Amino acid sequence: MRYRKFGNTELTVSEIGFGAWAIGGNSMVGNTAIGWGMADDKESVKAIEQAIEQGINFFDTADFYGLGHSEILLGNTLGDNKEIIIATKVGHRNIDNTIQLDYSKNYILKACELSLKRLKRETIDYYQLHSARLAQLQSGECIEAMQYLQQQGKIRYWGLSLNTFDPLPEAKFLYDHNLGEGFQLVFNIINQRAKEVIQMAGKQGYCLIARMPLQFGLLTGKFKNDAEFGADDHRSFRFTKDILSTCLAPLEKIVWPLCQKYNIGKTPLALSFILSYAAISTVIPGIRTAQHAIDNTTGIIQLDKEDIQLIEDTYTDYFEQALSLMQQQG
Repeated sequence: MRYRKFGNTELTVSEIGFGAWAIGGNSMVGNTAIGWGMADDKESVKAIEQAIEQGINFFDTADFYGLGHSEILLGNTLGDNKEIIIATKVGHRNIDNTIQLDYSKNYILKACELSLKRLKRETIDYYQLHSARLAQLQSGECIEAMQYLQQQGKIRYWGLSLNTFDPLPEAKFLYDHNLGEGFQLVFNIINQRAKEVIQMAGKQGYCLIARMPLQFGLLTGKFKNDAEFGADDHRSFRFTKDILSTCLAPLEKIVWPLCQKYNIGKTPLALSFILSYAAISTVIPGIRTAQHAIDNTTGIIQLDKEDIQLIEDTYTDYFEQALSLMQQQG
């Protein structure tokens, strides 16, 4: 495992981190799936332990993952291990079986205390506003809350988990006002819309967490055009047949042949592409099993510049169309 500086903070993180959304289990808010289907807690604990064996020291979760269950699993398994860096998020709520966003100061302060209890920690290493939008940042209440928690020692650093499809406005607001220490953003072979944020934030030394590196599993190469997902799996409404076919054709024709060139699998190719950007601090694939922990930390290589350019060009020529379809799905 290789390690990188977490922006301008004092933290050093594994270049591959642990995305802990899936271990939250098959949570529903009303009729909306907010998880990845059933999860076996015993297997999740094995995944966490194997990740540590692989050298992972960065775990990213949220109080909304499994409606707190992901945090509980991490807290019970990791305890207050000072060598492990924990990032979590705040802002999504289940109110009367509907998803509500709440970035009020009072709620953030209360939610932080609950996360600390679930994580069995006195301090959260990195606390993130979960997809807060520009108007909410401009109101200032959520920023005041984060700064207060930092002053109180409840959190060490804070930042913003950015919108999937249009990350620039919120990132630019924090950047222009020199607020926070970092951003979590979607960046992978298919979705490269955050490239401008990466370039901008890198100049000022913000830490950058790349989420969805495998595009909900699409970049593992396991899906076909007729892939189907259970009703309790959020991918059931994210991957239509049109989206799958629009993505899979250029992957098969242009991108996956690079696996043969480097003699690696599709997962390490996808992760290697993201890590070719020096400003990225860590990449957080979703890890559900011990085998996932091994697969996601094996075979990372340095891609040639021309191959990085090839993947960037493929995004421009093909994948932006798929992203537009995904954005319509919500």
